[in-house]
Amino acid sequence: MTDFFALHHAETPLLLPNAWDFTSGAALFDAGFPAIGTTSLGVAAAHGLPDGRGRTRTETVALARSLTRLPGPVTVDIEGGFSEDPGEVADLAAELASFGTAGINLEDSRPTGGLAEPDDHAALVSAVKTRVPGLFVNARIDAHWQTENPPPLTRVLDRARRYVAAGADGIFVPGLTDRADIAALAGGLPVPLNILYDRGLDYRDLGVARVSLGSLLYRAALHTATNLARSIRDGGAAPDDLPGYRDIERLIP
Repeated sequence: MTDFFALHHAETPLLLPNAWDFTSGAALFDAGFPAIGTTSLGVAAAHGLPDGRGRTRTETVALARSLTRLPGPVTVDIEGGFSEDPGEVADLAAELASFGTAGINLEDSRPTGGLAEPDDHAALVSAVKTRVPGLFVNARIDAHWQTENPPPLTRVLDRARRYVAAGADGIFVPGLTDRADIAALAGGLPVPLNILYDRGLDYRDLGVARVSLGSLLYRAALHTATNLARSIRDGGAAPDDLPGYRDIERLIP
């Protein structure tokens, strides 16, 4: 299996697509992507649950278990760890690693709103890395998603350095889109920087190691399905290039 850590040190950034069920993950590997992640929004919404509220632990673990049947590394979005207790978060990480998960996303926003205290989140990171040192921990900083006026980059960098000191293997700052800030953050960290895809940015010369698609594919799938149903209702026809029944069955090992 591909070394997930090594994918963060390639000549070009790792483009990481995010699955929300087994078949979306299987299709992405079939399309040639070397690794995939999961999207917490897609997992939650597909089960009729809200995202970011700590209510999808069971669904997240079940999906992760199924995805590890596939031929490449899988990293799992576990929101804020589904607990604020370091031991419980480490237990979850160990469970995921036990059936082959390569990494996790661990965000510092909390279900009650706002961001965790940096030292509290660092304690979660440390507990996970102590229990499962081989698991790639991508520590997510949600400062740019929590407010319309993001804090100065120095505060984001301070959080990032605390998480790295606690053992984080990567730092993820979704919502960061300023080119100068991205380059400064990438240059100020000793670990790979992960940024959320934005169509207006070219990340190749900014020092970014990983570009995540987040919930984009799930939202695009809903958009495409709804538009196609509407088109057929209004007299249109389905495209000729859609996968057939057997094409989907072929993806199931």
